[in-house]
Amino acid sequence: MGMARRSLLWASQSEWLARKCQTWAFTRRASRRFLPGENLESALAAVRNLEERGIVGLITLLGENVTGVDEAKEVVRQYTVAFDEIRARGSNCQLSVKPTQLGMDVDGEVCLEQLATLLEHVGGSGHLVWVDMESSAYAQRTLDLVDRVRQTHQNVGVCVQAYLHRTESDLGHLLALGVPVRLVKGAYKEPADLAIQRKTDVDASYLQLARRLLDHVAAERVGFPAFGTHDMTLVRSIKQYATELGISKQAFEFQMLYGIGRDHQTRLMQEGFNIRVLISYGSAWFRWYMRRLAERPANVWFVVRSLLP
Repeated sequence: MGMARRSLLWASQSEWLARKCQTWAFTRRASRRFLPGENLESALAAVRNLEERGIVGLITLLGENVTGVDEAKEVVRQYTVAFDEIRARGSNCQLSVKPTQLGMDVDGEVCLEQLATLLEHVGGSGHLVWVDMESSAYAQRTLDLVDRVRQTHQNVGVCVQAYLHRTESDLGHLLALGVPVRLVKGAYKEPADLAIQRKTDVDASYLQLARRLLDHVAAERVGFPAFGTHDMTLVRSIKQYATELGISKQAFEFQMLYGIGRDHQTRLMQEGFNIRVLISYGSAWFRWYMRRLAERPANVWFVVRSLLP
């Protein structure tokens, strides 16, 4: 792991930096590279702009590690308001939630209840709710959460991280259950016994897991995997492998972040692939922002250049 990435991941864990930087005009302005605004309306405006380009959205309310039941319920209330706005606008935008937003640190049953409440509200609308994967300390609890909630609600998918050693086994379990899967590289600082450290090895793991997802689609004719990456080398490899298997471009989707690779997003959409862009909003943006920079430290210089007169 490079020095720049280690530094950014360290910064993402600092409560002091989070408190200070969220008050500085410079960092607030810099965050707009990836964040259209802090309120729901700004996120939905970004969704509308994407839809005008033929790209669909995925929104997430920033924040994690809530410490009380009432706070978790308020998060769910805000997500239900967001979904009602999405449905009223006839949008195909989806929601993405973090387990610790829903009270996982409070109690597993609290988290389950909040997720079930949200899924019940979304109901049979055809919209999927994605459960994010946080640090490895939450991996098993997150998978257990999805297993349990799937017994009563099918409209839920889960994110898995290619850099965790356990993910190959986890993926087999999820495919057997028919759970929709979003594959990402991973953006938390993890020790070597739990996660792959070298970028080239993470890339190789990502491609191996992506191929396994596509093999499942080709063999079972079910599943709709989502590939969350801005690595165009990986994107090209996924496209090529899907073609070799005879899989339709409409049988999977690429998911990317707001503010990154707009030209790539447009090009893939024009080629006939499904593109979904993750749009984040809310005031608790610092940790999330540091992890986005850590995923590709070159973005630091892009942000700095964009702020220069």
